[in-house]
Amino acid sequence: MPATPARRGAVLAGSAPIALLMALLIALLTAACGSPADGAASASTAGAAAKTLTVVATTTQVADFARQIGGDRAKVTQILKPNIDPHDYEPSPADIQAVADADVVVKNGVGLERWLDAVISSSGFSGTVVDTSRGVSVRKGDGSKEEAAGDPHIWHNPLNAKIMSTGIEKAYAAADPADASYFAANLAAYGTKLDALDADIARKIGALPAERRKLVTNHDAFGYYVDRYHLTFVGSIIPSFDTSAELSGRQISELVAKIKATGVTAIFSESSLPPKTAEAIGREAGVKVEAGEDSLYGDTLGPKGSAGATYLQMEEHNTDTIVTALQGE
Repeated sequence: MPATPARRGAVLAGSAPIALLMALLIALLTAACGSPADGAASASTAGAAAKTLTVVATTTQVADFARQIGGDRAKVTQILKPNIDPHDYEPSPADIQAVADADVVVKNGVGLERWLDAVISSSGFSGTVVDTSRGVSVRKGDGSKEEAAGDPHIWHNPLNAKIMSTGIEKAYAAADPADASYFAANLAAYGTKLDALDADIARKIGALPAERRKLVTNHDAFGYYVDRYHLTFVGSIIPSFDTSAELSGRQISELVAKIKATGVTAIFSESSLPPKTAEAIGREAGVKVEAGEDSLYGDTLGPKGSAGATYLQMEEHNTDTIVTALQGE
């Protein structure tokens, strides 16, 4: 007996759940038959992409370099905060724990972090320590025991910053070979920016009349900058690389006389140091004093959002501040 239209509709309606079930079974079987190697490769790729080096960097400058080279493959803990003097820093228990957990520790070197060896020893750290001063031509120290290794302010020459960044890149590649090409690409890109910075500073300083390229700073932190860009260093208010030293009354009088005799047009304080002595000397010598939060960044980068928040910004800002003041504008 032929099926009536009503019966045909009932049969079709009854078969719909069966068809749907068959479709689901086919889909599940297809997924189950996928290549195990493909799944393993996907998991492996995901694992590789998720790998992140744990890095501790001491100073604000080397922490910036460490982030530039590491990108999203390095989590960088910065020990020294902006506007904190690196010469006499006292490490905290949190610093020791951070070092204990690190894969790589990055330091400036040249004796700047006199406290770091004790931190590493206390933490039991057994990873790689990157001394970014390796390969840098270090200036002589001031003769003191603290500066026996030389002038530690190596970052104030962008070409030294390239050497420092290269040391970081090598350590990252050794610690994480799978991402070596990523770190190398970051180094190349950052090196291009450092070369451009160097050329820009040379152009701006070179545009100053030779008789105006004379520098008096709050402390002797800019020797590498002075050497690189052919400035004349007249003197510093703090007669040392170490910011804890002080001028005597006689030394202050001698510096004032030297400023007047050499025709210095400005004195430069630093954002991280009290400007009181610089301002007193400036008044006595009759010259302008660049002081305050937007003066020179010497031993430390500035906080986020400031004119010296990154190394590139810091050196550009320092140069613009120096050139504007020495031009007498």
